Amino acid sequence: MSKETVKIQGIIDGKRVSTQNLLKNVYAKLEEGFTEFEVEASGQHNIGGPLWTTDGTPLKFTVKNPGQRVGSMGMPGTEIIINGSAPADVGWLNAGATIILNGDGGDTTAHCAASGKIYVAGRTGTRSGALMKHDPKFPSPEFWVLKTVGSFSFEFMGGGTAIVCGLGAEESASVLGDRSCVGMVGGTVYFRGNVKGLSKDVWLMDLDESDKDFLLAGLPEFLGKVDRKDALSILSDMSGWKKIVAKTFEEKKVKSLIPIRDFRLGQWVEGGIFGDLLQEDYYVANYVETGDYRLKYPEWQNARYSAPCEYNCPVFIPTQKRIALLRQGKVKEALELVLEYSPFPASVCGQVCPNLCQDICSRKKVDIPVKIKQLGQLSKEADIVFDAPQKAEKVAIIGSGSSGLSAAWHLRKLGYQVDVYEQDSVVGGKLKQVIPNERLAQEVLAAELKRIIDKGVNIKTNSKVDKNLFDKLRKDYSAVIVAVGAHIPVVIPFEGHEKLVKGLDFLKEVNKGLKPKVGAKVVVIGAGNAAMDVVIGAYEMGAKEVTAIDIQKPAAFEAEMEHARHLGVKILWPVFTQKVTDEGVLTKDGTMIPADTVIIAVGDRPDFSFIDKSWLNERGLVKMNEYFQCEADEKVFITGDAIKQGLFTHALGDGRKAAINVDKLLNGRKLDKFEKAPVIPQDKVKDAYYHPMNPQRVEELSAEDETGRCMSCGFCRDCSFCLEVCPEQAITRKEIDGKFEYVSNPSKCIGCGICAGVCPCGVWTMYEMTEKYIES
Repeated sequence: MSKETVKIQGIIDGKRVSTQNLLKNVYAKLEEGFTEFEVEASGQHNIGGPLWTTDGTPLKFTVKNPGQRVGSMGMPGTEIIINGSAPADVGWLNAGATIILNGDGGDTTAHCAASGKIYVAGRTGTRSGALMKHDPKFPSPEFWVLKTVGSFSFEFMGGGTAIVCGLGAEESASVLGDRSCVGMVGGTVYFRGNVKGLSKDVWLMDLDESDKDFLLAGLPEFLGKVDRKDALSILSDMSGWKKIVAKTFEEKKVKSLIPIRDFRLGQWVEGGIFGDLLQEDYYVANYVETGDYRLKYPEWQNARYSAPCEYNCPVFIPTQKRIALLRQGKVKEALELVLEYSPFPASVCGQVCPNLCQDICSRKKVDIPVKIKQLGQLSKEADIVFDAPQKAEKVAIIGSGSSGLSAAWHLRKLGYQVDVYEQDSVVGGKLKQVIPNERLAQEVLAAELKRIIDKGVNIKTNSKVDKNLFDKLRKDYSAVIVAVGAHIPVVIPFEGHEKLVKGLDFLKEVNKGLKPKVGAKVVVIGAGNAAMDVVIGAYEMGAKEVTAIDIQKPAAFEAEMEHARHLGVKILWPVFTQKVTDEGVLTKDGTMIPADTVIIAVGDRPDFSFIDKSWLNERGLVKMNEYFQCEADEKVFITGDAIKQGLFTHALGDGRKAAINVDKLLNGRKLDKFEKAPVIPQDKVKDAYYHPMNPQRVEELSAEDETGRCMSCGFCRDCSFCLEVCPEQAITRKEIDGKFEYVSNPSKCIGCGICAGVCPCGVWTMYEMTEKYIES
């Protein structure tokens, strides 16, 4: 290939050459072996791609006065230098070329870019970076802009990285124009300066250390390409930089009311208004038979179904089995059973959990739910013996929050050596640092933390894990569990967002006894459970009037909101914030909500700065499989809020699952997806056996006395009703090694279904004999 530069003219003999003929001239010279082109254009389109050489020699274009789509579909190995500005679609569908624009770009610069790098020495127009994407098989696209971009930029962005330096635009209202990042689902946008009108599909976040490393490594190359090395010292100050990432699907979901037709067809009485009065129509044969000639046959299916409380519990705690032990007089075993699932029965289940188990308790059909919260509190002093042999393998856990300590507890129970690395000086994560004392008694939490430590869990406080330490942990330990939680508050980028107090930081200061100052009037942006904790903290710090606002129906549980209302809070929705001022919060309908202090509590994100960026997906979260394993390293597991923000019980459940799968991995067994048994159909549990109790009388009962109220859904309570009423005496009770079962003798059973009809727990199920024959 020739190293000489060939000149291509856009005007010949005073006449403008058509785009088609100019490109033909380029192709002809490429066939002759030229690889460097100097193009004196006159608005011709599509200069610079898609082109390549047969032997892989790089191509270089120096272009002046181009038309639209310069560098469109540029290929790897192609470098395009544009002297001066260019119109729309610079780098459109760029597939790997390096494009240097020494001027301003028109609209849709880097539109649909899929790979390669685009460097712009000035500004770009509207919809720049729109539909950028990333195919993991190829290098991710990068789009660097020295100054600003226009409105609607990064619309429907799905991947890649954009960097808007905002040089010379520090006082601009928005370096991203208006309505940027609409429909964004992936990728990262770094910017320096102010923004306004940012899409609700994204989060505005502070940089972590890996973000800073990326920018500090890339800025010198970018500024060298556009001949602006003089700006390096200004742009290297990371204090003015922010990043934008897309919300996850779960973060975007907004609950809404369903149409009445859907309610009637899908959630009202199935089959019409008389459906609740109809019972199953058991067909009666003309001749009564036994054995294989029965029309139906019964099966005693103890614990085949999940009880509603167990099914709704993220930790899988089988409350019906706890109460069965209490019913048998085995109090010690009942209180210890929960420790097989959670090390925090009194702190989490007994105090801070909203008790999803009670929300779905079958007893609600009779009077009020079983007092499962109080059952958890009974296990405060309980303990179990870890009698598994000590194993040689060691497991490192990053983070001592509820998920990390749950994993540590279960791994120690299995015999592993466990080291927990905690960056803070105290143990317990958000349980210790964030939950108000009013909701969680510190002496209870301290007792349960001590129980964990006494089992031999080694906790290293003041141990922040960086990249070097993370790599060392992966090398030195048999497995690593990342349980860092979510401790980076997200901020909505409306005008005045710099005046906001971050809710998570505020709660941490409250719990450390630092007594952060608040004004007499406080507005809390957000109305989830965390926001209700902020409300409590604001009143504790001396606020006289607190208002919580949200754009949708508050996500906080009713019990949390009721407690906050009791303190005096006003909860308003839907309220859309326009900006935050010194006077308070100005809403989009022009209402000013007066405030001396404005606190935002709309969510938090995990800090993965110690993990290589290649491990992360387009939303900045670790890529993982259904077994909680990192895709990049099967011995590294992710758990808790580091996956998705949830309740403390979600974190406890995830920690237990991660620990079990670590054990399976180290023993060469198949990993578990932890699919629950289906919840028992409500028509199988007979509430006719139970008489309603006055709620006040229920409250006076101790938790131990709930044995009579629990309906033992799907778990045999050994009442012998089936045995007593069977007309053929076909049912017998067998007991072996302290365990019992009921058995139906097919030579006597006539398939009448009375056993299933009288069973209060729904343990007996009738099956058609035709199904049995089909299965065989």
